[in-house]
Amino acid sequence: MHGTASHPRPVHLGVDLTDAGTHPAAWRAVGSSAQRRFDARRLVELVATAERGLLDLVTFDDAFSVRPGRGGAHGRLDAALVASRLASRSAGIGLVPTVTTTRTEPSHVSRALASLDHLSDGRAGWQVGWSTAPVEAAGSRRGGPERTADAVAEADEVVGAVTALWAGREDDASTARDVASGRSGVRETLRHVDRDGIRFVVDEPSATVRPPQGRPPVVVRVTSPGSADLAARRADVARVRAATRDEAVAVRELLRDAAADAGRHPDDVRVLVDAYVVIGQDRASAQARLDLLHDLEGVDGVGWDTGSLTHVGTARDLAATVEDWTTAGGADGFVLRPSSLSTDLDAVVQRVVPLLQRAGLFRTEYPGTTLRDTLGLAGPGRRFAAIA
Repeated sequence: MHGTASHPRPVHLGVDLTDAGTHPAAWRAVGSSAQRRFDARRLVELVATAERGLLDLVTFDDAFSVRPGRGGAHGRLDAALVASRLASRSAGIGLVPTVTTTRTEPSHVSRALASLDHLSDGRAGWQVGWSTAPVEAAGSRRGGPERTADAVAEADEVVGAVTALWAGREDDASTARDVASGRSGVRETLRHVDRDGIRFVVDEPSATVRPPQGRPPVVVRVTSPGSADLAARRADVARVRAATRDEAVAVRELLRDAAADAGRHPDDVRVLVDAYVVIGQDRASAQARLDLLHDLEGVDGVGWDTGSLTHVGTARDLAATVEDWTTAGGADGFVLRPSSLSTDLDAVVQRVVPLLQRAGLFRTEYPGTTLRDTLGLAGPGRRFAAIA
């Protein structure tokens, strides 16, 4: 790495805290704390570690079905409730749960995430989820789309409805109540929201006070042409997969061009590449850890096929990759996906982040109090007519 490296904008780093790590066998590794999977104190500890590294945000996946695996089916805690639990036990870092649009009413999504934004003093984000899984449809009276394109189209409509509900009060709306006169400042600033989607109707005012951020950042995972279009039109953060730097450059430029075509400024979308990481003192020890995880999963002689950047090596090598990809225009940052949270998250915070800081690529303190501040996005006073 070059100690005098310059960068037009700080690198953004998030970390996925789903399960025990992204490798299927992470929960079986020594020290994985698998027995604490549903222990709130473990989650508090993980977020505190990420916060010590001044990371932008943490994400939590969610779904309405259990996940099959070699060790049996695995459940998860509700991501939005987990984030709410962590709100008062963290400071600075963004909390970004996945909330599905396929089987959740827009008014419920709006209220849950606006509440999280209040509980966290403006650090909430929303990772948009959708599903076409038959097992999920079977457990829902509402049913759902059978094709991914239809699910993404529905997600587009839901995001529009949710952002309209968030904007359903004036920017200067007051929550004060005049006890003597019996008048409520809130009641006078409500706006009626009328949205008619394929599987829902919103015909009501917002039931929740406007979020502190105005619009908590919307995160969209780009996995198809339809989701790329959704991200370009609606997202503040696009999570993409790219296995090489050149591929990342092409994907980022495609999204920025699509955002411009949708009437947005390209800089209003942060493009973060998913990076799967196994960190060791040297490359051989990192590979040995990955081989052990493969053995635990019963996978013999095959690689870790993630479909995106996969780093198996040292902290210094990972920091160099971050510098290389971001300065080349391949990413605004990365969502790090540790193979094992118990090992790799500590390595990111203790070894990777200091290298990036010394290179002038990463912050030494949080730039403000909200997630929008951290991501360098416009504040709550801005109107989002172009993407609402």
